[in-house]
Amino acid sequence: MSSVTGTEEILANIEKKMGKAKANQVVNKALRTTADEIVLLTKEAVAYYRDTGATYDEVVRSNVKGASAGIKSIDVGWKGDMSRWRLVHLNEFGYTRFGKYVRPQGMGAVQRAADKSKTTAWKNMREGLGELAK
Repeated sequence: MSSVTGTEEILANIEKKMGKAKANQVVNKALRTTADEIVLLTKEAVAYYRDTGATYDEVVRSNVKGASAGIKSIDVGWKGDMSRWRLVHLNEFGYTRFGKYVRPQGMGAVQRAADKSKTTAWKNMREGLGELAK
């Protein structure tokens, strides 16, 4: 995970100027917006090998967490009754069947979505910090 140099100083200045509650509110909103966009990117990626639709339907995001450690985050993944993460793992990395390596058509789709989501995250972070400057 990459980090921006001087992040602590920037956040400290923002909290001093706007107040800690307002800064937290804006950061949480930016995280939720980013996570929602990443969920859509992930759903788009797994739609390629969708059969019953459970893999597509079970893509979820968590709530904002980690505030006590100072680094906030939101997880995007699969949750539900059907435990689709196992099938996603096979489709993402391939598997060996009867001694032969199988490369599924959607192989690497989730990784490509994760790579694409980096630009989304940076864009939303800039917009969120821009809201603080208003």
